[in-house]
Amino acid sequence: MTATSLPALAPSYRLNDVWSVQHARAEDLPEVVAIYNQSIAGKQATAQLTPVTCEERAAWFAEHINSPTRPIYVVRARAQSSEDTAQTVQAVQTNQKTAPIVAWGSFSDLYARMAYHISTEMSIYLHQDYQAKGLGSLLTRWMLTQAPSLGIHNVVALIFAHNQPSLGLFGKLGFEQWGYMPKVCDMDGFIADVVMLGKAVTSEGTSNK
Repeated sequence: MTATSLPALAPSYRLNDVWSVQHARAEDLPEVVAIYNQSIAGKQATAQLTPVTCEERAAWFAEHINSPTRPIYVVRARAQSSEDTAQTVQAVQTNQKTAPIVAWGSFSDLYARMAYHISTEMSIYLHQDYQAKGLGSLLTRWMLTQAPSLGIHNVVALIFAHNQPSLGLFGKLGFEQWGYMPKVCDMDGFIADVVMLGKAVTSEGTSNK
């Protein structure tokens, strides 16, 4: 599915009573970039050391939102329900346009060679005001259920060895250590190791062992 074939408003899927998730759209780029930039200073979630601009990320973003198998998903607060169906639809449409993005996640090519198409890298970023609330787990779990329909057999997460919260999260979701890369990142103040975590997925999003 390409971006031009998406409906005027992308379908929204319920994560729980509070949050909904949908495919990112072109107009979401500034918020996606803002959340990514929030993660840089902590030197735990990304090897990027300086903030990026929308212009710098435009080509990357366009590639994802036009890809049928490597999407970006964004999370927003759900619209309040209504007994009137028409009012509910209108509320959801308004919510998709106005509710701020609080998290996003993406599937990216693990390696740019054709044979790797069954494997992907997962990335999750949360707005700084919505961390430690279980949102990362909700989004990760949901994305794992989507992976098989995208032709994905294996999901990989590359995580700094000092990022214990993320290592703990992915470990609880059944990811196992598939590799360890010592001293591969110069974080401008310390040298960081990177852990490769992986999980094989089935149509139910569970481990395929």
